[in-house]
Amino acid sequence: MTKKKKVAIVFTGGTISMTVDKEIGAAIPTLSGEQIMSMVTNIDKVAEIEVLNFDEIPGPHMTPERMMELKDYVNDLLIREDICGVVITHGTDSLEETAYFLDLTITSIKPVIVTGAMRSSSELGYDGPSNLSAAVCTAISDDAIGKGVLIVLNNEVLLASEATKTNTLSLNTFKSLTSGPLGIIDCNELVLYKDVVNRSIIDTDKVESKVALFKSGVGMDDELIKFATDNGYKGIVIEAMGRGNIPPKMYEGVKYAREKDIPVVIVSRCHSGRVFDSYGYLGSGRDLKNLGCIFGGELPGQKARIKLMLALGKTNDLDEIKDFFEKGIYY
Repeated sequence: MTKKKKVAIVFTGGTISMTVDKEIGAAIPTLSGEQIMSMVTNIDKVAEIEVLNFDEIPGPHMTPERMMELKDYVNDLLIREDICGVVITHGTDSLEETAYFLDLTITSIKPVIVTGAMRSSSELGYDGPSNLSAAVCTAISDDAIGKGVLIVLNNEVLLASEATKTNTLSLNTFKSLTSGPLGIIDCNELVLYKDVVNRSIIDTDKVESKVALFKSGVGMDDELIKFATDNGYKGIVIEAMGRGNIPPKMYEGVKYAREKDIPVVIVSRCHSGRVFDSYGYLGSGRDLKNLGCIFGGELPGQKARIKLMLALGKTNDLDEIKDFFEKGIYY
């Protein structure tokens, strides 16, 4: 008889751990990892499970510093010979940011899976047990080895580097808008649709949390960017319009920040497509490139911010930071 693989499940909170409090009429974290696992029927038939309670917080309460602690915690588990992979439960509001943080910082080839739930255990159709089951099936699959951190919900398996939350309610809210899912869980097996082409690693134990994120809109000016620059922010990410263009007055703020050597990363507020210096009018991508701004490819703003936080945790060298974002995409 083949020995079952052992998976560590690290519970951090989120909707998957919530029940509706009768007094306030809204969901709050209440369930322990053991209580949640008691609802995941038959999982013991496919894997041996070790339950670990890391935290009990909703997604918006996660911080970069706590992400780094989680990274160290998971690394300690991955070192163990008896553990084949790690599953992490997380609130879906910030799940993609934590998953991407871990993807950039964990070097082990063992599978690391992040999952959660869109409905609390008090609601009809609670999806937590199903998502946990699919996550465990992914973690024990040899095909998940060396793929980086993966996000698993609704039986879909996505790369943490690509997945983003697209809907406030749907069970299939997490999608890869660039090239679709890595695979699916079908009859408890991971079925791959594609392979991992490139994976970026930032080997650091430090994170710089003072990174601002601004979204561009018509008529926006330089006030907020100058405020961030003058108040100790070490980096700025801007979700620009279209291919990477911003209003003229906002451009003055970027120029101000760059004159003070603050790294500025440009991404698009569009849901897909990379930024590029295609245009040459005032505030265009060409102007931003000439100021020394870094182009963030197809990353959404929240992920570009995570990457800049880690890049600044490792180095202050602008060329090295630029390599983390642009190498393999623009040169």
